[in-house]
Amino acid sequence: MSKKLEEAMAILSELRLDERGQLAAKILLSLEEPSEEEIEKLWIAEADRRLQEYREGKVRGIPAEEVFQRTIKDIS
Repeated sequence: MSKKLEEAMAILSELRLDERGQLAAKILLSLEEPSEEEIEKLWIAEADRRLQEYREGKVRGIPAEEVFQRTIKDIS
C-alpha cells in the first residue's frame, strides 16, 4: 500500500458517516471518467483514424479559407 493511500485511509477514519458516503460517491464517479492519459490516447487514435481516412480518399480536405468563411458566416 502506498504512503498516500495509507494517509488517505487514516483521514477517512476520522470522517463522519455522511462525509465518507460523499467521498465514496465521488470515488465511484471518478472510476467512470477516463484519466488524462486515457483521453490523450483516445485523441491520438482519433487523429490517426482521420489521417488514414484522408490518405485512403474516404474524406476530402477543406481549404482553410473555406473553413474561415464558414466560421465567419456561422458567427454572423
